[in-house]
Amino acid sequence: MLTFILNLAGSAALLLWSVRIIRTGVQRAFKSELRTWLRRSSGNPPLAAGTGVITAILLQSSTAVALLVTNFAAKGTIAVGVGLAMFLGADLGSAIVTQILLVRAAWLIPLLLLLGVAMFLKGQQPKVRQTGRILIGLALVLVSLDMIRMATDPIRDSAAIAPFAGYLARDVFSAFIVGALLAWAMHSSVAAVLMFVTFAAQGLLPATAAMAMVLGANLGGSFIPFTLTLGAPANARIIVIGNLLLRGGGAVIALLMLNFEVFPLDVLGASAERQSINLHLAYNLAVVLLSLPLIPPLTRFLDRILADPISPDAVRIERISALDETALDDPDRALICASREVLHIGEKVEAMLSPVLGLYETWDDATAKAIRENESEVNAMYFDTKLYLAKLHQKQIPEKTAHRSMELSSVAINLEAAGDVISKNLLGMAHKVHDKGLKFSPQGWRELCDFHDRVLSNVQLSLNVLMTNGVDAARQLVEEKETVRDVEAELQRRHLERLRKGTTESIETSNIHQETLRALKQINTAVSMVAYSILRDTGELLPSRLAEHNEEHG
Repeated sequence: MLTFILNLAGSAALLLWSVRIIRTGVQRAFKSELRTWLRRSSGNPPLAAGTGVITAILLQSSTAVALLVTNFAAKGTIAVGVGLAMFLGADLGSAIVTQILLVRAAWLIPLLLLLGVAMFLKGQQPKVRQTGRILIGLALVLVSLDMIRMATDPIRDSAAIAPFAGYLARDVFSAFIVGALLAWAMHSSVAAVLMFVTFAAQGLLPATAAMAMVLGANLGGSFIPFTLTLGAPANARIIVIGNLLLRGGGAVIALLMLNFEVFPLDVLGASAERQSINLHLAYNLAVVLLSLPLIPPLTRFLDRILADPISPDAVRIERISALDETALDDPDRALICASREVLHIGEKVEAMLSPVLGLYETWDDATAKAIRENESEVNAMYFDTKLYLAKLHQKQIPEKTAHRSMELSSVAINLEAAGDVISKNLLGMAHKVHDKGLKFSPQGWRELCDFHDRVLSNVQLSLNVLMTNGVDAARQLVEEKETVRDVEAELQRRHLERLRKGTTESIETSNIHQETLRALKQINTAVSMVAYSILRDTGELLPSRLAEHNEEHG
């Protein structure tokens, strides 16, 4: 029994890790493209749902799509109803993923491994290497499913299994709860459903028990983003709670229908395996189709309940600086204080950058004032941090501490410079667009929005690097810096092409368009400097770019 538990636990662990490998590869290779695609597809709920389906298939996770969508909604980039439609579509996409990953072909595993390893080790471009990572992850998913089958094969006819399986078949509510808890604990409904279906295929679970557990996995999967966004703004929570009510609540209704045998199970397939996996797909498809008309009234109802209250008399609690003067006698503690303050400077810069492009389209005095106030705070925090680190250098500190202190000071300088570009350059150009009543060409405006979103994503990545000092994230950030440089050059070329064609809007907004691209590139360069000291310490940084590496990078 101990061997069985160990083999099964190891197989489940490999399954979870494999799904994560695929998701990591897609995010590193195509994160900016996926963000742009999601934002562009926010025109109407049906289109948004279709976009959510495809994005979840690529990311192998509806939760990953949910975090992207809620981030957009929190910043006002997409409407709440459209975000909920995307999320429901992502649930359907994850159900399609389980169908794909259950394909059994003996030749597929070695082929995926051969191609994946070759692309990852020999690829010169980041996207090629990450595509190799994705193929390796797919192969490992298939390996893990085979391991689950092999682990469960010896106990398939065990006398101890029959009573347990029979109990779950008789009490579908218990099976439902077990499925929900396992999916939530695994933090992957895809992995949970694959495991339940494999158990059914091995004869360990009767059809009714497997289907109840699959429905439970839908409820458990809906709880994952709910727990991850408890502190998010109201717009983000409306999307997540709406999904929980529609998908999770629908799972309870479907369980009641299963318990009372409202529909014949034969229509879903001839075996317990096919019935459970097809139920998962049919259920999520039904949720999308039935929920789209319910999204407007549901989001309005949740907005009334969850809307963040705004009171003109609300007490404002001032932020306490992380720069603790009493910590200066403890260099390590002082560096932690300085790091926290620099991180907060970066968060202020992110908060300034996020809404600034929207002012080009619709000017808002309150937003512009908030950006200027943030810039004043950034300048003050930078000045205080610089003085704090100077005081630290007056102490007898180790060389390593002094080196880290200089790095933090450099990061603060670059973040403060990025804030200046936002407040002075971008905000000034937005005001000029408003004053002169200028309009960008549709293509030009779409390019500016896409480029802004790419840079904003890199700002968020730079904050992750600053917080974790992770080598992989630092490497990705520097690679993104090179990509942004190339993208900016290509967008400048496209703009000049529109000028040659005599596009009226492009002529009127030419200087502002080009200066906006340059300003965004400057911001991207400034925040990317966070990564350089990390990569320099690991020997991966040449004078102008990352050293070429063909080794495994994790």
